Amino acid sequence: MAYDCAFSTLHVGPRLQNEARKAVSDAERKRILIVDDDPSHLDIYGMIVDRAGYRAVPLLVRFAGPEPVPDGEIVAILLDYRLNSLKTSPEIAQQLREKHPKAPILVLSDLWTMPEDIQPYASEFIRKGEPENLLKALLRLITAHVSGVPDEQDR
Repeated sequence: MAYDCAFSTLHVGPRLQNEARKAVSDAERKRILIVDDDPSHLDIYGMIVDRAGYRAVPLLVRFAGPEPVPDGEIVAILLDYRLNSLKTSPEIAQQLREKHPKAPILVLSDLWTMPEDIQPYASEFIRKGEPENLLKALLRLITAHVSGVPDEQDR
């Protein structure tokens, strides 16, 4: 079974992390969709997600809108709030929700609080630049998703 824990939260050393990664094939790792308009942010968040034992699925948002939303099971979505696109983050969140209705959406932003327009779609909000909080939030959302505990929006 795939491990789905954030190593930094559990304080597991690098040797054990590498052994665990080798034991889990890429196909078994839970997939997290990362949505951003900056390729370098996709790389950074992808590394964080991969190092935590998940499989990062990047989705680049271009000015005209996002690339096609990938098929397959997605257990969580990381969505940047400020996108340089004709489509707003709430519009993209709605599109993602239609394709992956059970995947919780974690909104990332440099804002201090979650904007009201994205709240109907978001399960949680994290400020950028806080990787430990990002991993803890992902762990909470994925654990709730796997166990069937509903998001705030489903209650």
